[in-house]
Amino acid sequence: MLLGILIVIVGFALRLDAILIIFAAAIVTALVGGIGVDGFLATLGSSFVSNRSMAVFIIILLVVGTLERNGLKEAAAALIGKAKHATPGIVIALYGMMRVVFAAFNVGFGGVAGFVRPIIMPMAVGAIEAAGYKPREEYVEELKGMAAGMENVAWFFGQMLFVGTGGALLVQSTLKPLGYNVDLLRMALIEIPVAVIAVGTTAAYYIIKDRHLRVMYYGDAAVSGTAAASVQKG
Repeated sequence: MLLGILIVIVGFALRLDAILIIFAAAIVTALVGGIGVDGFLATLGSSFVSNRSMAVFIIILLVVGTLERNGLKEAAAALIGKAKHATPGIVIALYGMMRVVFAAFNVGFGGVAGFVRPIIMPMAVGAIEAAGYKPREEYVEELKGMAAGMENVAWFFGQMLFVGTGGALLVQSTLKPLGYNVDLLRMALIEIPVAVIAVGTTAAYYIIKDRHLRVMYYGDAAVSGTAAASVQKG
């Protein structure tokens, strides 16, 4: 039964194709375990059906990866470069507002891996370049944390606006044994101002923080609208 784990370890150590390693390990484990090919396919099918949301997430990653390989980052950076007075903080703040609206309808974009990294971050970096500055590694790392934080806040509070999500059902099932009968629709309505305040406060904080970071790394000219690419050397 441990032979599959050994195949994974050896395969990754030899830097072979990841998908091939996983499938080989799964097939070998099925054969050694005595369930055979039919049992393996049946288990694979039932697991796929019971974890459809994860399967959709994987498909999103594959699509985004394909688009990224064909110039998605460059297109996102070029798009934000056309916007006047755009800053990384504003880009992240606008994303948070958009994210909470879609989260209210239980629409996901793939999270940090599927949307923030390939689209929002290139737009934030593009905003730096559009202002005439060279992105500094320390600044970009700060922006990564801000973008991931905005994703978490917007999704955490936004999903509660949709009646029937896992978070809402968890609250309802937790409070019911304590004698509180929670109406999901009423809870969603109460959550609206909470979500607005949470996302709005986070957006404002990130805009202010981004302003301070630009002053720290590029000087006062970075917040006064004056390009200073000739001054900034890296």
